[in-house]
Amino acid sequence: MVLEIPRLAIMGHPNAGKSSVVATLTENDRIAIDKRAGTTTESDVYPVVIDGQIVIEFIDTPGFQNPSAILEWFQLHGGQSDLAAAFVSAHRNNPLFAHDCALLEPVAAGAGIILVVDGSKRIKEKDRVEIELLRLTARPRMAILNNLTRQSRHLEQWQNTLSKGFNSVREFNAHRATYAERIKLLNALKSIDQRWEQRLEQTIDAFERDWERRTDQAATTILDLLREALAFRYTESVKNNKLVFQSGRDQVKAEVMAAFEDGLRTLEIKAQEQIRANFHHNVWNVSADSILGRDLLSEDVNKTLGISKRQLAMVGMATGAASGAAIDLVAAGSSLGAAAFLGAAAGGMLGLMGGTALAKLDIEKAHGTQRFTVGPVSNPRFPFVLLDRIILYSARAMNWAHGRQAADEEAPDKVPDKDLPVKGFSEALTAQQQRELARFFSAARRGKVYEREDQCRDIIKGVLRDVAESRIDSRADL
Repeated sequence: MVLEIPRLAIMGHPNAGKSSVVATLTENDRIAIDKRAGTTTESDVYPVVIDGQIVIEFIDTPGFQNPSAILEWFQLHGGQSDLAAAFVSAHRNNPLFAHDCALLEPVAAGAGIILVVDGSKRIKEKDRVEIELLRLTARPRMAILNNLTRQSRHLEQWQNTLSKGFNSVREFNAHRATYAERIKLLNALKSIDQRWEQRLEQTIDAFERDWERRTDQAATTILDLLREALAFRYTESVKNNKLVFQSGRDQVKAEVMAAFEDGLRTLEIKAQEQIRANFHHNVWNVSADSILGRDLLSEDVNKTLGISKRQLAMVGMATGAASGAAIDLVAAGSSLGAAAFLGAAAGGMLGLMGGTALAKLDIEKAHGTQRFTVGPVSNPRFPFVLLDRIILYSARAMNWAHGRQAADEEAPDKVPDKDLPVKGFSEALTAQQQRELARFFSAARRGKVYEREDQCRDIIKGVLRDVAESRIDSRADL
């Protein structure tokens, strides 16, 4: 039976990780996933919609309740042309087989089969029964070894057993599968039935076009964040009678700087929300100890991300950017003392990043008031830190499996994320790319349009494409 779109029934005995597989393949973290066995009691259809069109459907089915009885029935009725359809027709109204009929109904309607097994556990007789009865359905079928732990001693036995009854056998960790691994799995599905090959190629093309569009949208979000953050200013006018004493002046300076820093944080949060929505994340838990959970202006973030001092110096010389910036406190042309301001500033890094001021504070005297203005950002390293942070956030969003909510993150033998060096993405860029970005940053500070912004977009998209090909989400937990 040739289907208009590929439909895959996700099967397996209770608590094998079926719902996690569906959540990851459909990028749907709203799917209810419970660590307790047998929480799926009926079949639910989860379509993947791209450009308003359903390109593939995954069906989360309940676990087998009576596999031995079903296999016995199949063997007794081997002359039937379609055993799954015949069994459902014969037992639809039998309460004893209610779950089993719910499981087999999609197969009876022509769906292919993906059997999910826990490869960390030894094969039991019940598993062999399920494998055989699914073989007898004669439907296109793939088996997934959803091994979530480092336990691998049973994998070879599983591979040998499954290969006798399935067209394809794949290892797939539903808690940690990246975009690239999802695409590999979809490509492997083409081998389970030649009649599905063309339609699955169209499905994969749709996935890849959609991913490229989302990558481009992420680059737009990143560029918008950099442009808005680097041009950001905060101004507050204060009546002169509140500034009679130095303590009142210092308090205003601190409040204005804190408001400026909060404005930068707000812009980052808005961009993060857009990134999460772009990659379909609703469930999002970041540890307070991770680099993403720490304050944007914290010393830890400043030390971990951004480019090195040497690279910064080279970029500064090449672009004509200032190597540093001091806080200018100007009131009718007279200095009011940076030291007093820095001692009173609150929040973030007291206005400093790597020993250099984050932004300038100007005080302009007007009739009966003084106007305090902070910004734009003058620290030459901050844009690279901000860029690294939002790319790191995007990397997590791109590679964080939607089925991961069921993962036991404290399990001692879980499959680990790839351990990568602790450094920013911008540090790995070429000197030419760093200079290109620095020129964009300079234009953004002045509120100007950079004529080579497309080159900057390509640089950012190149980094995003690279992170989609590797398991780099572990950086977000540093």
